Amino acid sequence: MSSLRNAISRRAHKERAQPESRKKFGLLEKHKDYVERAKAYHKKEETLRRLKEKAAFRNPDEFYFKMIKTRTVDGVHKLESQANKYTPEELLLMKTQDIGYILQKVQSEKKKIEKLTATLHSLDNRPSSRHVYFAEDREEAKEIHSRSKSGTMPASEDIPDHIKRKTAASYRELEARRNRVNELERIYTDMAMQKELQKKGRKRKLREDEIVCPTSKPVFKWRAERKR
Repeated sequence: MSSLRNAISRRAHKERAQPESRKKFGLLEKHKDYVERAKAYHKKEETLRRLKEKAAFRNPDEFYFKMIKTRTVDGVHKLESQANKYTPEELLLMKTQDIGYILQKVQSEKKKIEKLTATLHSLDNRPSSRHVYFAEDREEAKEIHSRSKSGTMPASEDIPDHIKRKTAASYRELEARRNRVNELERIYTDMAMQKELQKKGRKRKLREDEIVCPTSKPVFKWRAERKR
């Protein structure tokens, strides 16, 4: 009977639309729309209730520093500017720590480049007479080692595809690390210049006609001071 009941076509009941006479009021609100609106209303009502409760039980002697370090702009609390939060000595110390971190990363990347270059035998992008062969296990490594002694090593076109892919990926990694080192060295130079500019001493920026070696970066000259 259930299959027969399902075989009978039924009329699809559609949601009632807004009557023509009430089109000016927009779409007709459905029950799901009412539920969302009711939830939002009760949420705001609960927030107001909690705020009123806090205001009723507040401590008149309560104090914390944000009371004097914030101001109200259009009804919104905003913190005061913290541009002068640190002294020049503290800013210089933080700049030194940042420069030390960048220098450490440069040295770390250079060591990785040296290790990767030694593996690929491509120092300064110069071709090498030696070849690097990858083995899946010890037996294959022993076989390659024995063939290298007998002089029957396979030609480059006989190397498996997965080894060629590993080699190509290693070369791409090497190029990416070199680019990263160049970028880090540029950042290190800029930060070192900013650190020197924060130090005491009279200095001025040279004009283009005063620069001996033209460069795109600004050049500064410090006034000579007598050292005691």
